Amino acid sequence: MEARMWNDDSSRVVLIVDDVPDNVAVLHDALDEAGYTVLVALDGPSALERARQAVPDVVLLDAVMPGWDGFEVARRLKADATTAHIPIIFMTGLTETEHLVAALAAGGVDYVTKPVKVAEVMARMGVHMNTARQAQRGALERQQARSALDAFGYATITVRASDGRLMWQTPLARDLLRRYCQTEAPQTPPEVLEWLRRHLPVASKLIEPPRLTLHFGPRRLTFRLHRRIGDEEGASSDGDWLIVMEETSDHAAMESLMQAFGLTAREAEVLYWVTQGKINRDIADILGASPATVKKHLERIHAKLGVETRTAAAAMAMNRVRALQRPLGD
Repeated sequence: MEARMWNDDSSRVVLIVDDVPDNVAVLHDALDEAGYTVLVALDGPSALERARQAVPDVVLLDAVMPGWDGFEVARRLKADATTAHIPIIFMTGLTETEHLVAALAAGGVDYVTKPVKVAEVMARMGVHMNTARQAQRGALERQQARSALDAFGYATITVRASDGRLMWQTPLARDLLRRYCQTEAPQTPPEVLEWLRRHLPVASKLIEPPRLTLHFGPRRLTFRLHRRIGDEEGASSDGDWLIVMEETSDHAAMESLMQAFGLTAREAEVLYWVTQGKINRDIADILGASPATVKKHLERIHAKLGVETRTAAAAMAMNRVRALQRPLGD
């Protein structure tokens, strides 16, 4: 179930969780009169069920209840993706520091002491609901931007530089990393992490570093360091970095070389990478072959093209590729 979108103030929903009906009644009436939609749960399991169904804007949670106490309820709410974003305000008669620390550690954003003062509760609710609303809107905008990149053939990932963890990825990025790097989140491909860390000093000065390109047969995957997430003045370079990926293909160029010179598919691949300035060892790595095999392919290519040198073969191939890339009418 998707989290309910923030609407106008008249749609604000509050879930009160307290095992004492008299406590609930006082708060319920006051909030209802103030224009809130008020839901009630008298125990932990009921609280989780109502929260998942209605996705309230805020939860007012009693700390001391039989069965699941408030700390356990809070932990379960925060562990569920549907309810994790909801601010939780504890209502407690426990004022010892260790209990207040436990409330915050369980996921609470604030607490009020019993007996509760309705005006205080409403004031604190307003602050935390506004904060949550802004955070959710920001998350929505970021998701829409990332989805747009995905739709136009781009893929994005977020990598935390300090520990190399892959924090977020679009579906397209996940598929590309599996194909090119055989890795899964939260692991960042080693070559990508090494490239990111090597260029952080430049990137932190808002200068775009050289791009990383990985090859997979006629296809290639390019990584571009886009920006640091949550950029701010003086921020450390060891933050979360958004990386944009784009896959392109040289398949059309290789098809053209096959047809023009009567080459096999593998010979066309070898010749294409020669035109890109790759040496035999590099071509072998790209194709998953040995340098000796690449050398044999080159010997057959020279014979078919009627040339004796690598440079001559590359020149003929480049002329063919340029003709293919030339706009119609030129």
